[in-house]
Formats: sequence, structure tokens, C-alpha cells
Amino acid sequence: MSTTGKQSRKKKDPTLNAKASKRKASASHCHQGRGGQRRSRLTIANPDAAAVDVGSQVHYAAVPEGRAERSVRSFGAYTAQLDELVQWFKDCEIKTVAMESTGVYWIPLYQKLEEAGFEVLLVDARQVKHVPGRKSDVQDCQWSQQLHSYGLLRAAFRPEDSICRLRTLQRHRKSLVECGAMWIQHLQKALDEMNLHLHHVLTDISGQSGLAILDAILAGERDPRKLASLVDHRVKKSQAQIEAALRGNYRPELLFVVGQALSNYRQMQQQIAQCDLKIEQQLASVASCNEPKRGSEQTPLPQEGGTVKVKGGSRKRKPKGALELSLAAHLKRILGVDLTAIPGLHVLAVLSLVSEIGTNMAKWHNEKAFVSWMGLSPNNKVSGERVLSSRTRKVNNRAATTLRLAAMLLGRTDTPLGSFYRRKRAHLGAPKAITATARKLGCLIYRLIKDGQAYKEVDLQTYELKYKKQILCSLRKRANGFGFDLVELPKAA
Repeated sequence: MSTTGKQSRKKKDPTLNAKASKRKASASHCHQGRGGQRRSRLTIANPDAAAVDVGSQVHYAAVPEGRAERSVRSFGAYTAQLDELVQWFKDCEIKTVAMESTGVYWIPLYQKLEEAGFEVLLVDARQVKHVPGRKSDVQDCQWSQQLHSYGLLRAAFRPEDSICRLRTLQRHRKSLVECGAMWIQHLQKALDEMNLHLHHVLTDISGQSGLAILDAILAGERDPRKLASLVDHRVKKSQAQIEAALRGNYRPELLFVVGQALSNYRQMQQQIAQCDLKIEQQLASVASCNEPKRGSEQTPLPQEGGTVKVKGGSRKRKPKGALELSLAAHLKRILGVDLTAIPGLHVLAVLSLVSEIGTNMAKWHNEKAFVSWMGLSPNNKVSGERVLSSRTRKVNNRAATTLRLAAMLLGRTDTPLGSFYRRKRAHLGAPKAITATARKLGCLIYRLIKDGQAYKEVDLQTYELKYKKQILCSLRKRANGFGFDLVELPKAA
């Protein structure tokens, strides 16, 4: 029988045609999504993409196939070897490079690649940790290169270079402050062993009165009456109480510990002062943010001796030093707005925020993405149309820590934000109230920096009245849903 006869019989056989149509339908269905929509296949989004698996001593780099004799090479971590890696990428005509954020080992290579003009993506290790097959450094960089070529990797947030320099200084200052607090703890422990309860009569033993007493003790003074006379007149404890706290066992080895701890604490304070000057110089070199919109009124810088509304009354604001006023002026120039006008945020808190988030709010799509990056929004996990968990993500974000501390301070203020915190605390508890208030602060800061508008605080009475109207409106809707009506009781005469 000829071949043409077989083909003609297949065309006439209805069973064969039905089977063929079913196979075509199943094949086309594999490329369709839900509702008949055709799924998009993976395409090469970055043909000139490379990847680096970063290590402390060796970096493994992968380029696309055909760009070099070996698509994967290893390079050392010395500066000359990093230059060789950069040159190899240039020879392979690479334009964009992905790397994991491994410790601090990625920073020198990142800076080298950025200076050479490459587009560098700093990738979270969680995005590329699921490597198919056996895990090795070679396979890690090949898998990262493949994902990056398909455009499946997202870059982590990293501000511009001037903000990165400011961030380094600010984090170093925080370490110095922690070291100073550690030496105060050593000092207080030695005083407890000598049975000198100085911290029970003084709020801060590193203050003016505490340092004067410690210097006199180290100079050889042991008379409690003379030591108590060095206390400032503003101390609330009586003279007799201070004298009783200064009677103890002055052991020579513990006095030696006190002397060294006090010396180290003062050295930390000197280094903090030098670091503050360096931070001021770096702030002066940071470019200003976008000009604020026309018609937006700028809030003047808080003057010395101002007041802060505190629950139960008002108290005087601590006078600012010259350095703090200078930092506030630089921050206002950089951001275009004065964030210290927000209750709970002082100059050092705003400085910490700027060093962590920068000034370009276009890095995030909206305020919700901004607070989600800080780990302040609920992380809903849904499966089977059921919410399994709505806890916030565990994120080590210094900006979020600053906002949480500011939220705790807001609870003691007679402001709308303070009222919001107290309401949430009564309903959800303190931890969730702190997170909710920090999220509200984050959204507010995002809008102020992005729009360039000054912060205008609503009157507390107006805010409470608006909230009461919202509650009444919600109650009326619920009552109408059950067939009832909400009636206000007549006021007593």
C-alpha cells in the first residue's frame, strides 16, 4: 500500500482525527492559565547578566555560555584580584551583575563594580538559596546567573554613596554609645560590690553630680559628708540619704576597676564628640532633596526653651546645643521638611532615619511598600482561603527600631498620635500598639518627604471628635443592619 493511501485513510478516519484534536487541545491547555488566559513563557530579560558567589577569601563568578572559554571562574579577595574580576566582566561584555549580601565581604567588590559602571544587584540570600541538585559555590553562582538572566531577582535597597557614608558614621556612633554604656555598667557593678548605692540616690551616675563624687573618691576622699556636699542642689534626695548611700567598703582592687571604667567612659565620650563633628561634615556634603512644592509652608526649627505637650501638663524642652541645632538645620535642608516637628522624633532620631532610608522615596512604590520593607505591616499567610498567620516579618531594620522607640514616647504626649497609641494599647496590648503606631509614623514620614510638605498637627479635641463621629456612624450601620435604630439619650438637666 502506498504512503498516500495511508494519509488519505487517516484523514477519513474520524477516530484518528478526534485523538489528534484531543492531543492538540491538551498541549495548548498546558500553556494556558486559569480562565483560558495564555501563560507567558520565560524569556531572557538580561542577556548580558553575570553573577558572583561572594566569600571571605574566594569569589566565584559566572557569565553566560559562549562569552569566555570557561563560563565560571574563581578570583581571590585581594584588591588586585578584584580588579582582574572587573576586567574579566568587561572582556565578556557584561552589563549587569547579581551578588548575594554575604556579611560585609560583598562591599569592596560592590564598590569596584559600581565604579566601573556595572549595574549591580545586591540580592537577599533567601531568593537564591534553593539551588536544584547538589549545592556548591560553582552551582550557586550559575543558578544566580540564570535567575538574573530571566529577570527573576530583585535588588535590595541601598541608598546613594553619600548616604552610605553617613550611615557608616551613624552606626559607628551608635556602637560608641553602647560601649560607653557598657563601661558605666562595669562602674556600677564595682560600686555595688563596695556597697556604695550611688545609683539609688542619683538618677544618672554619669551626670554632673555623679562624676564629681567619683572623682573625689578616686582622689582619696572618704568622708560621706564632704562627698554629699558635691551633689547639685537640684537632686531631690536629702543630704542624709546621700550620706548613707556613700558609706561602704572602699577596697583598693575595686577602686582600680572604678578608675579604669571611668577613664574608658570619658574616652568614649570624647570619641562620640569627634564622631558628631565628622557626621556634621558629612551632612554638609550631602545634596539637598527635591525642592518642596509651591505654596507649602515650612515649619521653623524648634527654638531653644520650647515646650512639649506631655500627658498631664507641659514641660520645658531641654535647650539644644550648638551642634544639635546645626544638625537640625542640615537635616531640614537635605529633606526639605522639618521632621523634628513630629512628636516623638528628635534630631538624633531623624539623623538615624536619614542614614538608613536616604532621601529618595521613589525607591518604594507607595507608603505601604515602604512600611512593609521595614517589617511594620502584617505578613498575611493564606492557605485554603484561611489566614494562617498575620504576624509581622522578622526584619532587622534600624529605621523600624527608631520608629518603635518614637512610638513608645508618643504614648506620654497629648497629641493625636499619642491618643492613637493609647487606644490601640487598650485594644491590642502594648507590643502591637507600638508596631501600629510605628507604621503610622512611617507612612507619615514617607508622605512628608515625598511631597515636601510641612507637618501640620491636628488639634487633639478635633481628632477625638472626628473619631467619635466615626464610631457613631459604624454603630448606626450595624444597628440598621439588625433592624434597629440608634437613639441618643437626653442629657441630664
